[in-house]
Amino acid sequence: MTLKECYAALGGDYDEAMGRLRSERLVQKFVLKFLSDGSYDLLCQSMETEDWGEAFRAAHTIKGVCQNLSFTDLGKSSSELCESLRGGHTPEADALAQQVKEDYQRTVQAIQTFEREMGG
Repeated sequence: MTLKECYAALGGDYDEAMGRLRSERLVQKFVLKFLSDGSYDLLCQSMETEDWGEAFRAAHTIKGVCQNLSFTDLGKSSSELCESLRGGHTPEADALAQQVKEDYQRTVQAIQTFEREMGG
């Protein structure tokens, strides 16, 4: 799997990421670093404990990382969740969190496959 194929699998925009970071080596470095980011775990924990402020911050962090890396699908769902949590919990937040979960899992799966196939 190439980095471009990884982006296609995770629902991202490879060309946009390359335009922003200007180097495939740099894009690859940050894509692989995404796997160690703890924001998603914090989001899940915060949603479970109903700490809406912390859940908002975690969703906001995920959104920002996704915008920087051009992870389009996860960026969109985390942005929607972030806006939903901006003033605290809303009725649609749980469904939006489920969409973030699905997008996050697809993203991580694609990156792990890419990492495995490149010998990392």
